[in-house]
Amino acid sequence: MLVHTLDALVDRYGLDGQRLGDVALGAVMKHASDWNLAREVVLGSKLSPLTPGLTLQRACGTSLDAGIIIANRIAAGQIEAGVAGGSDTASDIPLSYRRRLARRILATSRARSFMDKLRAWKGFRPSELKPAFPAVKEPRTGLSMGEHTERMAKEWGIGREAQDEFAYQSHMKAARAWEAGFFDDLVTPYRGVERDNILRPDTSLEQLAKLNPAFDRTGSGTLTAGNSTPLSDGASCALLASEDWARERGLPVKAYLTHGKVAAVDFVNGEGLLMAPTVAIAEMLGDAGLTLQDFDFYEIHEAFAAQVLCTLEAFRSERYCRERLGLDGALGEIDPEKLNVNGSSLALGHPFAATGTRILATAAKLLEQKGAGRTLISICTAGGMGVTAILER
Repeated sequence: MLVHTLDALVDRYGLDGQRLGDVALGAVMKHASDWNLAREVVLGSKLSPLTPGLTLQRACGTSLDAGIIIANRIAAGQIEAGVAGGSDTASDIPLSYRRRLARRILATSRARSFMDKLRAWKGFRPSELKPAFPAVKEPRTGLSMGEHTERMAKEWGIGREAQDEFAYQSHMKAARAWEAGFFDDLVTPYRGVERDNILRPDTSLEQLAKLNPAFDRTGSGTLTAGNSTPLSDGASCALLASEDWARERGLPVKAYLTHGKVAAVDFVNGEGLLMAPTVAIAEMLGDAGLTLQDFDFYEIHEAFAAQVLCTLEAFRSERYCRERLGLDGALGEIDPEKLNVNGSSLALGHPFAATGTRILATAAKLLEQKGAGRTLISICTAGGMGVTAILER
């Protein structure tokens, strides 16, 4: 998927055979053979094989972080142009086997005699063949991201009805954007799929209300499959360059990536797992000399409806902004008419490492269409981290 996506970008901007300064790509769930993912994708693409590749991973923020890294290298004068991106798949996940079986296989490979090979399998049980599936759980707590978000929803008083309403609106906005042609030049078909097939334009609040809680089944759970982001397959990438490089090639400058920030929270000792973007945004606004209201669009990754709603509540909270963010007062309200105006992950899916540059491209196109303005981008990640950025035109 990522080779196909990169080649679509190469074709669109006339980069066939060209050498770029760097290509930073990532994936969260990689097969062991994909350890050199970015370089192999470059070698499989239409770019010059002299283009280097950097493989990285910061969970759900991977490709936005890749974009910030490429932008920083351009700003530092190290390169003139590069590509950021990522890909993940939920239908081809890397399966591993339990340690006991792995130790037997390694012992067999090291054995010098046939009898030594046999001894490596002494006491073998068929149950050892059961594969270990990757789980979206935090190793430090043993809780899934959904379980952590249930805790956040209870802490911030986010109810089921508000979550379902937010999810419903994401689907409706994404459906309208597709019908209006917004995504037509952003999406490239792959294996016969031309449109995001997570989207449910025919859903309703009544249908969402019928779904059972997915993480907390004690009777107080509010997160369901409908108001939580589905795991999906996808790839995305974005071209970043200096203004001179773009001008020399007659390429349009859609927007400028002017600020980026990452932050982390101590979720192991009680902070909300997905609240780190509030910290990153507060610090980034200080860097930029801006307020939360100084934006024309807000692109907040919808890991869960509850996560976005918790973030909005935190912005409104005098106590949280003073005590946790070290501010003089609350960051304040975000105009809901400017938030995820074309829907986001709840409706379009979340192929972990692909989400960042999908949002980056969406934000850039929104600014291009408007002709001016700013967009605030926010992505929460596993491990209690957040990646944020500002785009301007």
